[in-house]
Amino acid sequence: MRRKAIVANWKMNMDSASIGEFCSKIQDMTIKDDVIAGICVPALYFTQVKTALDKSKIKIGAQNAYFEEKGAYTGEISAAMLKDAGAELCIVGHSERRQLFGDTDEIVSKKLKAVLSKEITPILCVGEVLAQREEGTHKDHVKKQIESAFSGIGKEDAKKIIVAYEPIWAIGTGKVASAEDAEEMCGFIRSILALKYGDIAESILIQYGGSVKLENISELMKMQNIDGALVGGASLEAQSFESLVMKA
Repeated sequence: MRRKAIVANWKMNMDSASIGEFCSKIQDMTIKDDVIAGICVPALYFTQVKTALDKSKIKIGAQNAYFEEKGAYTGEISAAMLKDAGAELCIVGHSERRQLFGDTDEIVSKKLKAVLSKEITPILCVGEVLAQREEGTHKDHVKKQIESAFSGIGKEDAKKIIVAYEPIWAIGTGKVASAEDAEEMCGFIRSILALKYGDIAESILIQYGGSVKLENISELMKMQNIDGALVGGASLEAQSFESLVMKA
């Protein structure tokens, strides 16, 4: 039985005061043994959150990493730096990074390998825009993203990756893919991984992300191939985040 992973993506939200209040409310929260709970925080507040939740089981992660080890890359943060700071998770290839900041499939693949090399668990995001789903090309698009990202990655490293399927049209819009649609794509992703890795694909965690909230989390978690959620807006309130983790 695969574990469930509920991971908050705070994006460019929160400040020091609200983070302090959030952490004080969840530091003693109960997390089941078969559930991974994590928060990917803005880089400026990483140390604050890591320190505040040091005694909890919550894993602290980053929202991005650069693929070079070090050098003249003003404004970037390397996977080595994240590891040094104590990061356990790192989102790679989120649609906002792809769409707004030019992360190509090639760049995402490099970032994924850099994060893996530092023994940080990557959360690899894939997903389609609404036009691709309406045209019926959404599976081809996601297949291309998966094949590019996993290119050159062996079985042992593949098992360490969490894949997050996020239909771009459902991120922050209030829209959500039906549980059946999400399950279909997550199952499709697993079938792609099975062609490359065989039985290993059954152990790879595949999350759903896209307007996940308390109202739909239970239905999503019942699906055979959905192993958790990458949560945006609903993770900004402590009570909401804790409830999502408890429903996993």
